[in-house]
Amino acid sequence: MLAAVATANPSIYARPAVQAPSTESPLGLMGAPMRFARNNEIYGEGESAEYLYQVISGSVRTYRMLDDGRRQISAFYLPGDIFGVEAGDVHLSSAEAICDAQVLVAKRSAVMARAEHEKNLGRQLWMLTARELQRVQEHSLALIKSAEERVAGFLLEMAGRNLAGAAVELPMSRQDIADYLGLTIETVSRTITQLVQTGTIALETSRRIQLRNRSALNRLNA
Repeated sequence: MLAAVATANPSIYARPAVQAPSTESPLGLMGAPMRFARNNEIYGEGESAEYLYQVISGSVRTYRMLDDGRRQISAFYLPGDIFGVEAGDVHLSSAEAICDAQVLVAKRSAVMARAEHEKNLGRQLWMLTARELQRVQEHSLALIKSAEERVAGFLLEMAGRNLAGAAVELPMSRQDIADYLGLTIETVSRTITQLVQTGTIALETSRRIQLRNRSALNRLNA
């Protein structure tokens, strides 16, 4: 899918990345940078998991479509994050660029073959897999919490992955957040409004949120 689409429309996909990947990354010396336009698919559910991916710039979401037509977002990936890691030979979810994104793409078999001879690379891949498992477990636990607890936990999660200090930059839409938290967009918007009214957060823009009271968020997320 990836190779076919890139060949069909190279003006959108096959542009070199401006920002060079770190050589400390497991994919840093083996991957090729590609660009994906906003909302364009990187890979689809059920497709062969031939590649591993690392976000260089922009952001990516992975999701599955449920039988009733709803979308369940399983993860958001930000610059530096590696995604596309699967236990089997096919992708269990689809991946899309949230906004214009530059992604490093590396052949999975090449990465694994090199890891057999380089202990440091093998360690990095093991840690990556462990982090993915932890993320899945934490996300599953979040889905049984109240709406306020889910939104508070999400803001703290994004703050922990963001370098903007007390402000959280959200590349994703409110609908994306709702589909990640298993809520309706109305519930997400209403909960954010409640947190603003209590002085827990402040909206600088629709996607830039100031965390004014982290203690209160932590109490909600406990």
